[in-house]
Amino acid sequence: MKNNDTICALATPSGVSAIAVIRISGQKSIQVCEKIFQPVNKKIKLTKVNSHTIHLGSISDENEILDEVIISIFKSPNSYTGEDSVEISCHGSEYIQQKIIELLIKNEIRTAKPGEFTLRAFLNGKFDLSQAEAVVDLIASNSKTSHSLALQQMRGGFSNKIKKLRQQLVEFASLIELELDFVEEDVEFANREELHKLLSVLKSEIISLIKSFSLGNVLKKGIPVAIIGKPNVGKSTLLNAILNEEKAIVSEIPGTTRDAIEDTIIINGISFRFIDTAGLREANDKIENIGIEKTYEKINLAKIILFVFDVSTTTCDEINEVLHDFKEHIDKLPNGNTQEKRFIIIANKTDLLVEIPKGFKDMVEMESIFVSAKRKKNINLIADSLLKSVRTEKLTDNTIVSNARHYEALNKSLKAIKSIEKGFHDNIPSDLIAIDIRDALYHLGEITGEITTNEILDNIFSKFCIGK
Repeated sequence: MKNNDTICALATPSGVSAIAVIRISGQKSIQVCEKIFQPVNKKIKLTKVNSHTIHLGSISDENEILDEVIISIFKSPNSYTGEDSVEISCHGSEYIQQKIIELLIKNEIRTAKPGEFTLRAFLNGKFDLSQAEAVVDLIASNSKTSHSLALQQMRGGFSNKIKKLRQQLVEFASLIELELDFVEEDVEFANREELHKLLSVLKSEIISLIKSFSLGNVLKKGIPVAIIGKPNVGKSTLLNAILNEEKAIVSEIPGTTRDAIEDTIIINGISFRFIDTAGLREANDKIENIGIEKTYEKINLAKIILFVFDVSTTTCDEINEVLHDFKEHIDKLPNGNTQEKRFIIIANKTDLLVEIPKGFKDMVEMESIFVSAKRKKNINLIADSLLKSVRTEKLTDNTIVSNARHYEALNKSLKAIKSIEKGFHDNIPSDLIAIDIRDALYHLGEITGEITTNEILDNIFSKFCIGK
């Protein structure tokens, strides 16, 4: 897949800004820039300067000066892509950006495809495929946790774990393959007891990585939190209080919220995606009924449920009845399982009470929080409870899986390893066991890019922005 093309692209967002950075990579990058760049220090030749140096000057198209710029030089192999690279820092005028890029194209430098700079870094061995994928996650990170996960993966924590597992399996495979060369002598080079132990360790490690995906995926995308309850209990007011902005329309008319309203807030570095849903009741019209159906769809995706009720008008029996009906409804949905969701009871409108009725003390065991969303009283307690829902002690572990492609490959590897174990148990021929071993090695190699195809690479790097 390697080619000799030199590529260029705007590395900063398009539009007017203080400065813009144009990135160039390939064999001709320094030579072309030397041709169009006039340094302040006339003695400087870009092809002769040291790598990682910065130079002030101007860029001209024939006799027309386009801009005064700063040029950064990175020489192979000590660059992001592993190739000769240049970064031009110019003023952020859209006209200037476009004219410089047109000038580069005029000098036989083509525009880069999405993710092509990072693709070249991967092809030149600067990092493996899982690390390359972490680059796009790092760019998209919007919280401390998603940033930490992407940074850990980009630095090779996850890659090292996979490479170690794969190396153990390669050593295992070499002994089995050796036995195939001496099949007529009926000799065993691989100690079956040791191989069983190794398979057990491999299986345990892979299962642990697979299980980490449920945490890694929600931390990467944000933990979905659904706010549910009957109409007019203060769900929208509660959402506004949590977000500290007027996101949802608030009205005393029941059924005001007819569609799910979503917004995100970051609490102590962890992103939570709040969903204010339509009230749970028998709908009076078709539109409201659609909203309520969407409510259940959103709730099915949520990890945390905030069940809100009006503490001034609701009895404990009514709350338990609504919760029971709600849980039954969720369990009937595709993939629905209330056991996997955390329920937090929110007793709202405490401002309408002189004191909390004695009957509600029994609800403490159900993890209940008494608040006044209207007066923003005890809202901080909800944030504290949400944080307890996240197992933050795992965030320091370098082996949290947050990528769906990696998750799929790990599951296929686990299936192959189980087949190897079964093969040994059933005493099937070594050549058949070797097939399952190769299968496991293949899927582990897919994660880091030791084994890959053009189709996989195209799919991965097409998701990158141009200039990265």
